[in-house]
Amino acid sequence: MSDPADHFERLYRTRDDPWDYQTSPYEAAKYAATLAALTRDRYGCALEAGCSIGVLSALLAPRCDRLLSVDLAARAVERAAARLAGFPGARAARATLPRDWPRASPDLIVLSEFLYYLSAPDIDTLARCVARDAAAGAECVLVQYRGDTATQIRPDAARERFCAVLSGLRPVRVIDHAAPAGYDHRTVILHG
Repeated sequence: MSDPADHFERLYRTRDDPWDYQTSPYEAAKYAATLAALTRDRYGCALEAGCSIGVLSALLAPRCDRLLSVDLAARAVERAAARLAGFPGARAARATLPRDWPRASPDLIVLSEFLYYLSAPDIDTLARCVARDAAAGAECVLVQYRGDTATQIRPDAARERFCAVLSGLRPVRVIDHAAPAGYDHRTVILHG
């Protein structure tokens, strides 16, 4: 994928919901498993990367005092912002991670089917941002597709690279969750 921003903008111009997030049983099951992977009922400051049209964002928002959901596609962010309008502490913004990493101390970071769209150096940079800024005890929830992707790095390799860099910078506890054949869920708890 040569230019991810152009690629995703084209997708959202063609279809409002390119992956059927609102209607797909696969997506509904993945969202339920993602919420089940959270170890707390409530979070003070959360960041969701690659929020798309905000379907998962709207499920996370009631559990967060503040939620920032970001995506690089402007059309997706518009839809996510509309979906989050009823949640005073939640907002959607256009950002390209890791370049536009927000300076905050999140206690929840959700990277759902996101890491494998990054280059290896960007995965490393994102892990360094998380290690530097995440609050003590923060959770980083990683959801990875198990199938083939048209990306530079395989989903499992992206996840393992991210976790290796992160664990080299901060002590972590990893919880792998049982999931159906299509995807993996991992919660990384950051200590220190």
